[in-house]
Amino acid sequence: MSTLQATNVTCPHCGRTNRVPAVAEGRPRCGNCKQPLPWMADAGDDDFAEVVEQAGVPVVVDLWATWCGPCRMVSPALEKVATDLAGKIKLVKVDIDKNPRLAQRFEVQAVPTLLVLDHGVTVARQAGAAPAPVLRQWVEESITARKG
Repeated sequence: MSTLQATNVTCPHCGRTNRVPAVAEGRPRCGNCKQPLPWMADAGDDDFAEVVEQAGVPVVVDLWATWCGPCRMVSPALEKVATDLAGKIKLVKVDIDKNPRLAQRFEVQAVPTLLVLDHGVTVARQAGAAPAPVLRQWVEESITARKG
């Protein structure tokens, strides 16, 4: 199931709406003020490699399900982290019910399952929801540990 499509993102700096593609070279920037934009996309079994593994920035992958209450609670927190870390990460959501091969590949036993991938390599993993400050710290520590 291909999910490649651009999303509309409001620039947190100037308020201008920008179209941000799911796949692109570099990092998205606002067409108006040139500040980094939050990069959020969906991916599925058919386009995961293109959307996630070829990204030039670390990718936070949210493996979730529509029926999962904690998944719905963590989604806004992850979007806040993606906004706070604009230009440093990409947030990609994967609905495991629609993408069973990815659920199997990452051995998802509970949702939400969160991963940090760097060039397709899993550098961190956690299951369960957490508030935005905790998620941001986890993401930043995971990225720093990978670079260090």
